[in-house]
Amino acid sequence: MPPALAVECDGVRVEVAVTVRDNARRMILRLDRRSRLPTLTLPRGVSRAKAERFLADHIGWLESRLRAAPAPLPFVDGAVIPIRGEPCRIAHRAPLRGLTRIEPGEAGPLLVVHGDPAQLPGRVERFLRGEAERDLRAAVARHAAAAGVDYGRIAIKDTLSRWGSCSAKGDLAFSWRLILAPPAILDYLAAHEIAHRLEMNHSARYWRHVARLFPEFRAAEAWLNRHGQSLHLYGRD
Repeated sequence: MPPALAVECDGVRVEVAVTVRDNARRMILRLDRRSRLPTLTLPRGVSRAKAERFLADHIGWLESRLRAAPAPLPFVDGAVIPIRGEPCRIAHRAPLRGLTRIEPGEAGPLLVVHGDPAQLPGRVERFLRGEAERDLRAAVARHAAAAGVDYGRIAIKDTLSRWGSCSAKGDLAFSWRLILAPPAILDYLAAHEIAHRLEMNHSARYWRHVARLFPEFRAAEAWLNRHGQSLHLYGRD
């Protein structure tokens, strides 16, 4: 079975990721609302022909879900994106050289990007990753000192299923998309993962550690539940 099957939805070629699971009892087609990526889960042993027939029978369902899903928000010249929760307009400048930076504009902050326009999306994402790493390193160090714990490496990723993680060795990973949210949300996630250095679970004792490090954690969780999915739309074509 290939890792993906292609189908045509409303005249557009769409790649459907294929996952084979031993414990799956039936074929299941899902659409991730954050990434707008469809996934087909198959029981082991299902043939490619049967999987393709299943997709053909459910094209109408997939088309309707894709139409209803929020539109992606690519990084292009003139696009407005949130940085630390504040709107900032991407402004491409003609010179081929120059640092990507935030500077004041007449109508609000500008994210100034130089170079080949085709490379603008990558330059914007690299800038945001760097800003996220800088803010997260500072927040992690502050919360670790308050908790009296150490930690390992810090990795900045683009995960769909979680905003942060903490390994048994103390290595931490965070989504760079936290830089799009208000600063308190990034700060909360740093506290959330540092609290796992005291309790590697989500028990009542763990949440007491979180509350000590970040008393407003319930408000941060509520913000993520309401707005977190929208952060995954930025930078997607």
